[in-house]
Amino acid sequence: MIGHLRNSEIGMSIPITERLKAATRALHTEVERAGVMRLLLRGQLERAEYCRLLRNLHAIYVALEAGLSQHAGVASLAALNCEPLFRSTALRDDLNFLHGADWAVAIPLTEAATQYVEHVQGVSEHAPLMLGAHVYVRYLGDLSGGQMLARIVAKSLDLPAGEGVKFYEFGSVDDVKTLAHALRRGLDLMADTEASAQGLIDEACAAFARHRELFEALGRLTEATTLPARR
Repeated sequence: MIGHLRNSEIGMSIPITERLKAATRALHTEVERAGVMRLLLRGQLERAEYCRLLRNLHAIYVALEAGLSQHAGVASLAALNCEPLFRSTALRDDLNFLHGADWAVAIPLTEAATQYVEHVQGVSEHAPLMLGAHVYVRYLGDLSGGQMLARIVAKSLDLPAGEGVKFYEFGSVDDVKTLAHALRRGLDLMADTEASAQGLIDEACAAFARHRELFEALGRLTEATTLPARR
């Protein structure tokens, strides 16, 4: 069951990024251990399986980044419309290298990814400020864990230096720190009332739950197609 931190427990004086971290900590751990992510972190994904993961993530990033660009004129979202953070182009480049230019046709989306995309599109249309929750879940995670994942992927897939891992590239260590600091500051400025703070927390919890569903679905596909051969 997903629990939420109420204003009586943590007041508005606590930055929303800290509240989000506290509220989603258990879900974050669950997601890291779910399905295909467990295999990725162990270095056990083959190239085709990894491409399937990237293809599904690409669709989610396209929807999120389209929403952020559409609402870039909204003051509360302006700081989150940050081009160096956007990952859809990097994912496209990685898929072109790892799979080939036909990846969008050759690799189908899972139902979980399709539903996630539709949800983000609905948020963008009806409650654009809640895009901040998806920014928190995706981009801060990318910034904090990207270098580790890049090493795992490059080693497990035996990739040439710098190829196939653009998804995880944000520049130098200082660049990563600067982007993370600016992103946290932008998110903290979004929650100016308890209602907006709780809305972001609820949406972030839902986003983690959707990630878990996606990774479990991808994990089942991977097990169905590869694990018997590995035994």
